[in-house]
Amino acid sequence: MCTPWWCVGKLQQQNSHFTKWSTLCNLAGGDVSEPACSYQDVLDHLNLTRSNELYIMTRPVRNYKQRTQVSLEVLLYAILDVVEKEQKFIPYVQTATRWRNDYISWDPQEFCGIDNVSLPAEVLWKPDLTIEEMTEKDKAPPTPYVTISANGFVEVHYDQVLVCTCRMHIYKFPFDTQRCNLTFKSVIHTAKDLLLKASDNSSEASESSRELMRTQYEWVFLNMNVTAYNASVDSDQDKIVYTITMRRKPILYIVNFVLPVLFFLGLDLASFLISDRAGEKLSFKITVLLAVTVLQLILNEILPSSTNRIPLIGVYCIGIFALMLLSLLETICVMRLMQIDNKSDNHADGEENGGFSKHANFYNGGVQDCGGIYSMSASEALNATLPGARESQSGVLCQTLEKLSDELKAMERTLRLLHGGHKEELGYWSRLARNINRVFFIFYVTLVVLFLTLLFTKWTSD
Repeated sequence: MCTPWWCVGKLQQQNSHFTKWSTLCNLAGGDVSEPACSYQDVLDHLNLTRSNELYIMTRPVRNYKQRTQVSLEVLLYAILDVVEKEQKFIPYVQTATRWRNDYISWDPQEFCGIDNVSLPAEVLWKPDLTIEEMTEKDKAPPTPYVTISANGFVEVHYDQVLVCTCRMHIYKFPFDTQRCNLTFKSVIHTAKDLLLKASDNSSEASESSRELMRTQYEWVFLNMNVTAYNASVDSDQDKIVYTITMRRKPILYIVNFVLPVLFFLGLDLASFLISDRAGEKLSFKITVLLAVTVLQLILNEILPSSTNRIPLIGVYCIGIFALMLLSLLETICVMRLMQIDNKSDNHADGEENGGFSKHANFYNGGVQDCGGIYSMSASEALNATLPGARESQSGVLCQTLEKLSDELKAMERTLRLLHGGHKEELGYWSRLARNINRVFFIFYVTLVVLFLTLLFTKWTSD
């Protein structure tokens, strides 16, 4: 059986036997006009098999003092998730690794122009690169093939779903920008064995990743910075750090959290229009305060507890909570002052009622009920025969007069209010409470405006 290139050589050397060799080549699967080659011819030439330890066991260099240069390229396909509570970053990346194998080389012209071959990944030695920040095993299936070229270079591509640690800086949450690192290095090989090199710079990596980006979750990809750290001594390891910079899309948090808290603050400001004499104002303020507390509990489930500084959104919630608490305390103080005046009015009314009863008793000539008013006009015979009826009529008459007196007083107060005489009716403590309420409202509005202005200026600044 003849190989295709061998057939062509024979045909050129023996023109007299053209027909014979043409028949033999056609039986061997060759073509007289254009020779046919296979990838197996290349592998047979290299003696590259699964059992050949030359390609598997050791670093593929002819001189052990020679370093193997490994070129690395990383492209970001997607930002799958960022878990602030657990400080996790989950990207989907593609890594391309390229190195030279000194035992692999062939002349493409001898094999019909074949300059690269794909073969199973387990038949060749591969650099043991790992990612320092990775905390879980890659969830994507491993790449089954590698590609070898005629000049001896081996290239392998990996699609990886990485679960990495990333220290989140949430001081400006949800207007924050995060930077997460992917640090590539060898597991056991030091700088005297492996030389890591980035195959592209920061601008090329950023542009390629931006074009290939599939999904970004709630983030906007900004750039990818590539930094290579070459070891100064042979005992250390080379590292390549890919820093992924991304900015959060804050609209969802603004709608679901920032604005509701701001609306509750607006309701607290509107509660100053409710009368201080009504008990509904106090209960209304307490309800609004409890609503803000519920939103703070929701925020606690989002933000991590390992941060060094209090996030501005925490300052936002605590500040508004403190302002509303101050407003609630002021309302309690004002209502207490007004209660003092109400007690004074009730005490004065009690004195008037007591004076009326005393006058009635005096008018009765020392009798303890109001029935004595009738004593001069009723029949003595009837009173003598019905002493129990006289006492009953006296009690009913006394209650009727007291009720009539209360109704007259209520009518008098109503008329004073209708004619604008209520200002004269307010006591000292009520007037003091009203003045405190006016001054506090101006102070409260000013404090709210200053607090929100300073907070949002710092929140949105770079």
